[in-house]
Amino acid sequence: MNSSNKPNTHSRCQGPQNPLANGAFAGGLGRRSFMRFGLAGFANLSLPGMLKLRAASSAPRQERKKSVIMVWQPGGCSHIDTYDPKPQASSEYRGPFSTISTAVPGVQFTELLPRQAKLANKFSVLRSMRQSAAGHPAGSMQLLSGDPDTRDKPQPKYPDWMSVGNYCRSMQGPRTSPLPSFVGVNPPTTYNGPAYLGDAYGPFIVTGDPNAPQFTVPNIGLKTEEDSRRLGRRVSLRENIDNLQRAFDVKGELESLDQFETQAMTLLTSPEAKAAFDLNQEDDRTRDRYGRNTWGQQLLLARRLVEAGVDIVTTSLRGPLCGRVNNWDDHAVNHHVFDALRFRADVYDQAVSALVEDIHERGLEEQLLVVVTGEFGRTPKINYQPSTGAGNASAAAGTVQPGRDHWPRAFSNLWFGGGIEPGQVIGATDKRGEDSIERICGPDDFLATLYHHLGIDYENVTIEDFSGRPTPIVNHGHAIAELI
Repeated sequence: MNSSNKPNTHSRCQGPQNPLANGAFAGGLGRRSFMRFGLAGFANLSLPGMLKLRAASSAPRQERKKSVIMVWQPGGCSHIDTYDPKPQASSEYRGPFSTISTAVPGVQFTELLPRQAKLANKFSVLRSMRQSAAGHPAGSMQLLSGDPDTRDKPQPKYPDWMSVGNYCRSMQGPRTSPLPSFVGVNPPTTYNGPAYLGDAYGPFIVTGDPNAPQFTVPNIGLKTEEDSRRLGRRVSLRENIDNLQRAFDVKGELESLDQFETQAMTLLTSPEAKAAFDLNQEDDRTRDRYGRNTWGQQLLLARRLVEAGVDIVTTSLRGPLCGRVNNWDDHAVNHHVFDALRFRADVYDQAVSALVEDIHERGLEEQLLVVVTGEFGRTPKINYQPSTGAGNASAAAGTVQPGRDHWPRAFSNLWFGGGIEPGQVIGATDKRGEDSIERICGPDDFLATLYHHLGIDYENVTIEDFSGRPTPIVNHGHAIAELI
């Protein structure tokens, strides 16, 4: 990274000062498009980039930094039907599911989560999260970036916490791992992003079904000897034209590309990087434990990446495993809410439980923090509307079925690892689950907790926005004491 991008003080992450601030490469080629070009893009690989690559690959490994996995439930999970049941509420609120005891005395979940109930002494549940935006865009932006606006916007105004974490980590010196700092495994991408940080600090995105037999990650590892020879020819070509190009590069744009070329080259040439993305290196029992399905293998891949050196991994539990509309947005027009929860519960319960057990068994419970959440909960009061179409967890069009709508005033999220005390239930909602009433936490508290774990001074760090104005990464929140 250009020295002009380094912070002036230990507590200040300045905004981008290079041509990549708008997320584009020379000629308008975006970072993700650049990565997709694979070998074809290495006519642009500089000799200094190669040297930096070799230096980074051979550097001694430092003490492992703290890392975070965020498991996102797009659309919002019903808190009443999972982690915050209300068995004493009337039938129009409580839903059809019975409650079960957990490994923590006096704490109950619903019958949908038997595996997690047995492991409740290994994680903590925050039952009193709330925010103020009722729409998916604004709700997601509040929780992921701290934007207080309640209006839905097509693009985020502020960078999400993952991009901020990636940016601030990049200021701490060169990475010793050949892997990217921030990886999205089928990540949330609709209402979040790096905003004024630019695409440079967004995730390296992995898409597809990790459970598919032929699943591979493009641009990871050279496949054949011909690929190696082709890469060698392109590196040689770049060396021959490098001086001429830079003579005309008065703005230093080629130099600013160097960090991305280096990362791309590392991913292509590093056996360690290739191995980290290869789920076939896991034994069958471990893969079975997570579940031989998209969600289970996503969480297993997330664990592998953190263990290999990735700082931040985000993954979204969406798609066909959710039901007809591919998310957790269980309006009656989309899903029969209770059929949808039953439909996805076993896969969800197994995958999350496996991750809880796995990080403890592998000694990652201090280094790695995991949070499982959506942007809000669902309405405590059940409503009934005609379905808009038949499919998994939805009756035929026109059939009246139950649903729960958006509910930002109270919802739950799950936290484990990160050195936090397990077995806690933090906060509470009222008798019908309508409002958080005890130990109320908001988006800025959520963000501060994540930044604290990553070692980021959230009370003092600012990042310059597009206009050059220093913008705090957290406005009024504090790390949740029970979770640090």
